[in-house]
Amino acid sequence: MLTQERYHSILQMLSERDAVTVAELSAALDTSESTIRRDLNYLDEMGKLKKVFGGATAIQSSTGVTESPFESRESEMFEEKTAIARYAATLVHDGDFVFIDAGTTTYRLIDFLTNKNATYITNGIAHSRKLIQRGFDTHILGGKIKPFTEAIVGTTALSQIRRLNFTKAFVGTNGIDLAVGFTTPELDEGAVKEEVVKKAYLTFILSDHSKFRRVFPVSFADIEKGCIITDSVPDERFLQATVIKEVNK
Repeated sequence: MLTQERYHSILQMLSERDAVTVAELSAALDTSESTIRRDLNYLDEMGKLKKVFGGATAIQSSTGVTESPFESRESEMFEEKTAIARYAATLVHDGDFVFIDAGTTTYRLIDFLTNKNATYITNGIAHSRKLIQRGFDTHILGGKIKPFTEAIVGTTALSQIRRLNFTKAFVGTNGIDLAVGFTTPELDEGAVKEEVVKKAYLTFILSDHSKFRRVFPVSFADIEKGCIITDSVPDERFLQATVIKEVNK
């Protein structure tokens, strides 16, 4: 196969699937993996795709480096977030020491919590307010407040997380990718999420189907580090990568 034909085939596969591995491309194009890697390097330099460890993702799979305001995101995928949150709330049991990440799906989770024999810790300003209003034992991290997401981040928050041991953590994400794992646009929030995942016995990633096959600048955990709770999975390959609960099935 000619070089330009390989380039076309690679980009065509990405347009259909958003992400491919070197092994998949090598088999599909009957070409050595070393040649595929060179092709991916060239196409990455040309801005046609994003090369990641073990493969590539489509440029359109990434939606930038900025986060939209909390209020504008809250209404997106509302029914999907509601179904995810309702199921996730059933996972909290007596005696749990629970971390609730700042985010819109985790914010919806609080509406369905019923267990008042658990302790809740959050880095979300709006989340802490709602937890208190509903009468839960609530603790909030200290640190810098991000104005758009209303999340508490920074060295103080990280230091506090390192002294805690969560039985369960409910964490939001902006992107889920087989190669680079769970991603978010912002360094400080990514650092908090990463530390929480390390300090939690069980981590549940709350994510609607639109987050799959998307990549953002900051990876905070490998895909196998979290159990994903979602409305549906758009690509069956994710089902082999980690534990996933599809609440609409």
